[in-house]
Amino acid sequence: MEGKRLQAWSSAVWALADRQHGIVTRGQLLGLGLSSKAIEHRLQRGRLHPLWRGVYAVGRPEVGQLGRWMAAVLSCGPEALLGCRSAAQLWGLLDRPPPAIEIVAPTHVLRSRPGIRVRRQTHLSPEDRDECRGIPVTSPTATLIDLAAQAGRERTEAAVNAADRLGLIDPEELCAVLATISPRPGMRVLREILGRHTFTRTDSALERQFLRLVRKAGLPMPQTQAPVNGFRVDFHWPQFGLVVETDGLRYHRTPAQQARDLRREQVHAAAGLATLRFSAAQVRDEPARVRATLAAVIARLQEELNLEASSPL
Repeated sequence: MEGKRLQAWSSAVWALADRQHGIVTRGQLLGLGLSSKAIEHRLQRGRLHPLWRGVYAVGRPEVGQLGRWMAAVLSCGPEALLGCRSAAQLWGLLDRPPPAIEIVAPTHVLRSRPGIRVRRQTHLSPEDRDECRGIPVTSPTATLIDLAAQAGRERTEAAVNAADRLGLIDPEELCAVLATISPRPGMRVLREILGRHTFTRTDSALERQFLRLVRKAGLPMPQTQAPVNGFRVDFHWPQFGLVVETDGLRYHRTPAQQARDLRREQVHAAAGLATLRFSAAQVRDEPARVRATLAAVIARLQEELNLEASSPL
């Protein structure tokens, strides 16, 4: 009888650990019927491995990133959520982890853990709570707000683009949601990024850098990642008949890719479009030259359009 009970306990523990990326808590083990003595026995025998106080890895001490995130959340109590930059990484919005795992918890949670940074918030609502890969985490909207308060405009704009691309948010819907939320740190920056004249969908840091050059030159903002003549182009000014590509791989493209680029530019030329191509090195190291070239081409195209408009029929 005792053997059957131990087998049932073991099966229940492994099933729970499987759902939680190899992690269980002391409270969960007690809830499954294990005594404090049984837990201590399993710790001594190497069946449980402490990560933080009251949180254990099951079977072996090594856990992956998902396991560490889950352990950090569980160690900070049932109301805690993976938050800020750690949440952004879990959602796929950032690729660089913060130095410590970042947790968001209500103000009454006073726990402190080595390697975990707890941000206590008074405004956590049910809408701020979500789950990703089984881990309690701040929602994409709450994550972006917190990120805007900490990570700076450039990284936040990149995260907004990633969230849009992954289907986690729609920028216009996010603007509407922000209008209904009580003010909190990060919202002003996020609203500015999402503003009609400042936010543009981009696929890379190079494209965002190019857009900053456009803004600094005082030029009209282009459409980004727009379909033109059957191709997706980086930037399109339909009012000027201009396409611009920012090519981070210009000097490392395969013959097939180079042939596709030629066909693309030939199709645009046949349709009466002007095409400019800037390399990553030019955008990064020669911004003044890029701005001057772009401004000169747009001025010329605008002059040609004005001449056509003023010519008699």
